[in-house]
Amino acid sequence: MDNVSTVRLFFLTGINETMDYKIAIFSFTLLYYCVIFFLNSSLILIIVLDENLHEPMYILLCSVCMNALYGTTGFYPKFLLDLLSFSQEISYEGCLIQAFVMYSFACCELSILAVMAYDRYLAICHPLHYHSSMSKRRLSQLVSFSWLTPFCIFSINIFLSSRLEMCGSKIDKLLCVNWIIVKLACSDSVTISNHLFSYVTILIYVSHGFFIFWTYMHLIKTCARSKDDRVKFMQTCVPHLISLITFMVVILFELMYMRFGSKDLPQSLQNFIAIEFLLFPPVMNPLIYGFKLTKIRNRILGLFFVGIQ
Repeated sequence: MDNVSTVRLFFLTGINETMDYKIAIFSFTLLYYCVIFFLNSSLILIIVLDENLHEPMYILLCSVCMNALYGTTGFYPKFLLDLLSFSQEISYEGCLIQAFVMYSFACCELSILAVMAYDRYLAICHPLHYHSSMSKRRLSQLVSFSWLTPFCIFSINIFLSSRLEMCGSKIDKLLCVNWIIVKLACSDSVTISNHLFSYVTILIYVSHGFFIFWTYMHLIKTCARSKDDRVKFMQTCVPHLISLITFMVVILFELMYMRFGSKDLPQSLQNFIAIEFLLFPPVMNPLIYGFKLTKIRNRILGLFFVGIQ
């Protein structure tokens, strides 16, 4: 068993099975990361540069895309480097930083989706009070909340993890996550505060989920009464609903597998389950919103036709 004073490196053993195909995987991953970067950066630039898109819904979408760039940058560059390296290792400090980025990215996404649900609720259920309720000041407060809350929560989580004594150094994954770091700690060093804060974190984000469910119950009730509201729902809520369902499915699947899943599955399948939340939402969100939201679609088509003339 490793002594705590000597565990300054973690070894990402989940990558070992992919090394026979590392050139093909490296090429595909690099291309995929470039697509993620291009799609999200393009949408951010379109929203920032077009004053007609400086509305709450589009600003929140811009926040989603920025979060996608933040989260994927915490994984893909390191993974690409690992594919080119003979030893897939990460420093203790680097592992804590990556765990912080992964958790804060996922929880930022849920927080932003909750704010977007609230925005759609106000726009459709209380249209006369929408502009007063969703003022620039209120919007900036909600965006700040969606970013700062996960950052503060997981700063404390990672700080508590950094105080644990490590008795293991092998991580059977492609990336570092806080739950695995805690499992590698010596059992006598895991404190009540670690467990307590984990449960508090879960409670906070489960409450986000209930809040989103509550807003959609009201949205569906309101839209059932009016044809105009049904059109609004189809245009603005359906993309959000697709993003939400995609994100919730991949996150819940990963969490359930991490806690209760069998280790008998092939390593490649375990790897795929572990990074689903970094594969699908960062690409699907800009594509769905880009095609579905009329203002963004018209702006993209306008830029495209100007480019080919």
